[in-house]
Amino acid sequence: MGYVESSLMPNERILFRAHVHPIVFLPPALSILIGILLALPGLGSSQQVQPQTQPDSAVSLLILTACCASAFFVANGVWTGIQALVLILTTEFAVTNRRIIAKRGFIRRHTLEMLLGKVESISVHQNILGRLLNFGTVTVIGTGGTRESFRAIANPMRVRRNIHQIIERHTAPTSPPGRASL
Repeated sequence: MGYVESSLMPNERILFRAHVHPIVFLPPALSILIGILLALPGLGSSQQVQPQTQPDSAVSLLILTACCASAFFVANGVWTGIQALVLILTTEFAVTNRRIIAKRGFIRRHTLEMLLGKVESISVHQNILGRLLNFGTVTVIGTGGTRESFRAIANPMRVRRNIHQIIERHTAPTSPPGRASL
């Protein structure tokens, strides 16, 4: 059971969930790819050196530098890949019939629980890559200045539209029975 489920009140149900886009794995993948590409010339040139000849010191230094840079990029890719995995596994975003509930983080947890009636606006920010791959930052702005952003959300325009529809459906004033609305 996740944070959202454990936070539900009696008669509250989840109407919509949003998820982190897998684009968060792009920087680690690129870093590992660069590390592998940097290692290839070093591996190729070390196999070409004959055992009876002494390699040039400049070539040896170049190979050593390429291997160190390669190790740095691969280690950085692994580290940022772990961070991306933790982000995907520990971010929850849901809209219920009463409120917006969001959580991110594992050790350092950050939560948002905002009543639907207190939502002032929802903004979406997408750069060019976000528009092409359909991800972006969704910012929920509440009355009183509360402003919470959630980055790399998949299909952010649909998220905003669904939140607006849920707010309209569940917070719209209803006319009393027996009275016709104008």
